Amino acid sequence: IRFYNMYGPTECTVDATIDLIRDLGERPSIGRPIANVQVHVLDARGEPAPLGVAGEIHIGGAGVARGYLNRPELSAERFITDPFSSEPDARLYKTGDLGRWLADGTLEYLGRNDFQVKIRGFRIELGEIENVLLGCAGVTDAVVIAREDNRLVAYLCGEPANAEQLRSTLLKHLPEYMVPSAFVHLDALPLTANGKLDRRALPAPGLEALASKTYEAPQGDTEIALAEIWKDLLQLDQVGRHDGFLEL
Repeated sequence: IRFYNMYGPTECTVDATIDLIRDLGERPSIGRPIANVQVHVLDARGEPAPLGVAGEIHIGGAGVARGYLNRPELSAERFITDPFSSEPDARLYKTGDLGRWLADGTLEYLGRNDFQVKIRGFRIELGEIENVLLGCAGVTDAVVIAREDNRLVAYLCGEPANAEQLRSTLLKHLPEYMVPSAFVHLDALPLTANGKLDRRALPAPGLEALASKTYEAPQGDTEIALAEIWKDLLQLDQVGRHDGFLEL
C-alpha cells in the first residue's frame, strides 16, 4: 500500500501538490505541483523566497477559481494577477499558508501566516517552531503560541522530554529568540465543536513548564532585588539565581 500526502485549497480545485510518503516516522513534505499547476513561495514584497526561506504559498494554473461568489473585495484580495505568466488573464491565489522549498525540490508546509508574531523585534513563524518540535523524540502533537506577555509557550502531546532538554534540542535548529520559554505537556490539544484547535482554551504555563535550571534561591541584596524585579516583570512565582532573563 502506498500513501500520498496531498495539499491544496478549495479555491484551487482542492489539490495542488502531491508527495509519496516514504517514511511514516518522518513529517512528510507536501511535495511538488501536480500537472497544470504552478506553485510560488513569495516574500512580503511578492518576490520568490530563496531556497529554505519561509514565504506565503501562491498557486497558479488551470485549477485556480475566478473568485468568490458575490465577494468582490475578498476576491480582489486573494486572487491577484500572476506576474510569472504570459497569459493576460492568469491569476495567483494567495493561500495564506506558509511554506518553503527544500533542497530536493519539494515543498514544506509551515502553517498559517495568521500565526506570525513579533517577539523582541523579530518576526517569527510559529509553524516553523512546531515543525521542529514534532521532530523531537516522544512528541506526537505540538502547538506554539505567543501569550499576552510576549512569551512563546509550547504545548506538547505524547511523552516529550523535560523542558530543559527540549530547549537544548531546539537551540540546535533554531535561533534563541524562537525557542519557547515554557513547555506544557497535555494529554490532548483542546478542540472546538468543529474539531479545530481551540487556542483560547490552552492553559497558562505553570512554574514546572519553564525551561529553567534547578531552583536555587537568590543570594545577597543584588540577586534578591533583581529576582524581585524579574518576578514582577515576567509575572513569575519564583526566580532562581541561575535562571536567565531571556530563557524565562
